[in-house]
Amino acid sequence: MTFRIAQISDTHLSAQKPFFVENFKCVGEALTHELPDLVINTGDIALDGSSHEDDLVEARRLHDALRVPYLCIPGNHDVGDNADVPNAHHVLDADGRARYLRHFGRDWWHVDVPAWRLIGVNAQLYAGALAAADEQAAFVAEAVAGARERRIALFIHKPLFDLHEREDVIGGRFLNPSSRRDLLNAFGATRPALVACGHVHQFRETEVKGGRHVWAPSTAYHIPDTRQPRYGRKEVGFVIHDLRDDGTHASRFALAPGTQNLCIADFPAAYGPMH
Repeated sequence: MTFRIAQISDTHLSAQKPFFVENFKCVGEALTHELPDLVINTGDIALDGSSHEDDLVEARRLHDALRVPYLCIPGNHDVGDNADVPNAHHVLDADGRARYLRHFGRDWWHVDVPAWRLIGVNAQLYAGALAAADEQAAFVAEAVAGARERRIALFIHKPLFDLHEREDVIGGRFLNPSSRRDLLNAFGATRPALVACGHVHQFRETEVKGGRHVWAPSTAYHIPDTRQPRYGRKEVGFVIHDLRDDGTHASRFALAPGTQNLCIADFPAAYGPMH
């Protein structure tokens, strides 16, 4: 038996600035052919939910229109960024998190499927001062301990790192070192068999210490090479994860017919011009 997950990410949806809605609708149509058991959006659901609640409202409406079961976790454009990100445009605070919870429900969760436990976390809570950060850490530790013989698939907005756990680079592209340590400490000696993330708007698969790290592309746009290194495939799309009941798994890039491989540099009204 195989449990199929369609991972979408970085959808950047808005009613006032609907630049990327058509691509999202094309992905929704493609999902009717993939027949996933569950859809998971790994964050940056809204264009600017951290400042405009209307973007969260529209994003929820469009997700409900998919007519398939789905779960979400927030990204920096939904609730604000980590407190340890230099020059963050907006840092996560209690109000931003509350807005997200109103429209999408819990920002961390776990779900059991045959042979697997899926754990979703709010990456933006790490390095912050909200009490919810400690609550999430306790939740993760309990979820990992309770998984027992199940393999773990972790869903998180930001990649944990580029190539290895010991990286010490501080920035906004990956989970920063202290935040990464906090998350992995909650896992103890266990490491996820699958880490599925977004944020970088590229598709990439790597293997680290027996675990597969899969980056989902954005359904909305890619970022030009002048602003972001090329780690993998810069093309809009989504990812299919097949989790088998024998504990094995496979992931693949999926392209939705009709999508346009948009570049954010062509949409200065979204987040401002790129210089």
